[in-house]
Amino acid sequence: MLLLLLLLPLVGAVAVAPLKDNPRAAKSLALAVALVELLLTAVTWFSYSVVGAATERFQLVFDVAWIPSFGTRITLGVDGIALVMLALIAVLVPIVMGSSWADRLPEGRTAAGFYALLLTTQATLVGVFAATDIFLFYVFFEAMLIPMYFLIGRFGGPKRQYAAVKFFLYSLLGGLIMLASVIGVYVVSAQRLPAGTFSWTALQSIAASVPESVQIWLFLGFFVAFAIKAPLVPFHTWLPDAGAEAPIGAGVLLVGVLDKVATFGFLRYCLPLFPAASKTLAPVVLVLSVIGIIYAALLAVGQNDMKRFVAYTSIAHFGYISLGIFAFSTQAFAGSVLYMVNHGITTGLLFIVVGMLIARGNSRLITDYGGVAKLTPALGGVFLLAGLASLALPGTNSFVSEFLVLIGSFPREPVYTIIATVGIIFAALYVLWVYQRLFQGPVRGNAVLASLPGPGTMTDPGSALGEARSTFADLTKREIGVLTPLVALVLLLGIFPGPVLEVITPSVTATLHEVGLADPVGGVTR
Repeated sequence: MLLLLLLLPLVGAVAVAPLKDNPRAAKSLALAVALVELLLTAVTWFSYSVVGAATERFQLVFDVAWIPSFGTRITLGVDGIALVMLALIAVLVPIVMGSSWADRLPEGRTAAGFYALLLTTQATLVGVFAATDIFLFYVFFEAMLIPMYFLIGRFGGPKRQYAAVKFFLYSLLGGLIMLASVIGVYVVSAQRLPAGTFSWTALQSIAASVPESVQIWLFLGFFVAFAIKAPLVPFHTWLPDAGAEAPIGAGVLLVGVLDKVATFGFLRYCLPLFPAASKTLAPVVLVLSVIGIIYAALLAVGQNDMKRFVAYTSIAHFGYISLGIFAFSTQAFAGSVLYMVNHGITTGLLFIVVGMLIARGNSRLITDYGGVAKLTPALGGVFLLAGLASLALPGTNSFVSEFLVLIGSFPREPVYTIIATVGIIFAALYVLWVYQRLFQGPVRGNAVLASLPGPGTMTDPGSALGEARSTFADLTKREIGVLTPLVALVLLLGIFPGPVLEVITPSVTATLHEVGLADPVGGVTR
């Protein structure tokens, strides 16, 4: 099943790419492939045994030899953490395709190329989350940069080439540093096992016997790559540029899923394979996390570009995720994994709504809008819901995950948790401030006023607004269909997160055991 999940998007991309002269067929075929992938992911979800997860680290394992002389294998498997990330990808990709259906592409670019790259990105992400061979993980980690580079560089905004190159160079640098650690892990395994190996299971079995000084160097190689990808401050500077210049669909996958590879890597590789180093260096990561929460929130307040605003809010959210990971409790671990899922949903919703607003006003600048709720009340309502979910309002999905992170982190790291809590105040400030500027007050701003009929605006405001609504329209049926699943998930996971937490809990419990620490709070809240 996992091999099928990996290959189906690749086959779909190969089939879609030649349809350059038939954009509708290319879009329809790509969407059909994404929906089949969603169905197969649902089958995978129900094939996973929550009870069996207490004794089996990975399920649905696929394993064949790859390069025997180097000890590499094509080994795929999922635990609860990987499974929820595969589900997030499967949900977001068809929604991204639907939201991009009517996008105006740069001159010379085709819908077939765009949708083929989306499917290729999906395939590489499935490989990253399902790989249980470290070398295979590294291959997918680097491979996922390629389709995203082209999505940004060929289909993005005015500064797309600069943003794409910056994204690629930052990520490639991190990947090369990680490669040194991957080689180091192989050398260490050859000293303690009959032969060198890249198998996660074999490496984890010898992790405790590796000297801490060696672990620290190996940990740093993985950590730098993941800190760049996350991104943690001060490795974050590529994300605002990439997020701002990426097309909306690619931006949703970039911020909603691709960046989660880093926090997933912390849990899958850094903590279980280098437990002593993880505990020793945790204070450094916690400092970077809380700095990121406050720093990114303050920068988000001052943004005038809507897409950069979403990017900076994401940097702040990643601070909470990494705080929970390096607080070493099952509640914090579970909260961080759930936060990874919920952030993908919430930020995806916010990014798509921003894209819909930009498509109407042809401007990314917040100052070019005002009073938009008078023209598009439904769009304004969804933006407000996405914003409230982003600031973790009780009743929305993000509240559960943020609450678990904070309550799970406090017993072991009270000072960092208290500082992080201040970020909630800033989150309310930047979300409500942006909503006020965009949607409330009188109709204003160049992007909105351009839709008004001109002189009639002053003498007959009712008629003027009526004409404006016909050009600056509210949500269409297609847009409602795109947004409805995300809105439903925001509300459903806000009041009923139990099924997802039940899948996550055994895996995060196993991770804490692999680190060799006792749970300070006695288990995860179910």
